[in-house]
Amino acid sequence: MAEPASNQGETLDRVAKVIRSKNAGPFEITFDVMFDDADAYARVKRSGVIDAMRIASLYRIPPTDVLVCKPFDAALAFKITIRRPVSSGDWLDTDVYGCQQHVPLTGLVVPIA
Repeated sequence: MAEPASNQGETLDRVAKVIRSKNAGPFEITFDVMFDDADAYARVKRSGVIDAMRIASLYRIPPTDVLVCKPFDAALAFKITIRRPVSSGDWLDTDVYGCQQHVPLTGLVVPIA
């Protein structure tokens, strides 16, 4: 886990219960950021720290390659889907299952409420 981000906030991996990634077919990766605490979820949602522009920046992709980036209140979760820069199984692919791509999300700083 990442270290706390000092008095400016906490990293997302300290606030969310689950942060994971996986393939959504050979050309997309989907991310789930899930919470077990409604207040923590509301804090992240209010902060706006999870948005398409920030995701594009984190993954060094064009904003148009962020296909989904939205909260789901009923599940206390965020769903994010991006186009893979390289298709799953391509000779340049470094993560065939897409299960290690969530790491940049863990370091997002969520401001103190």
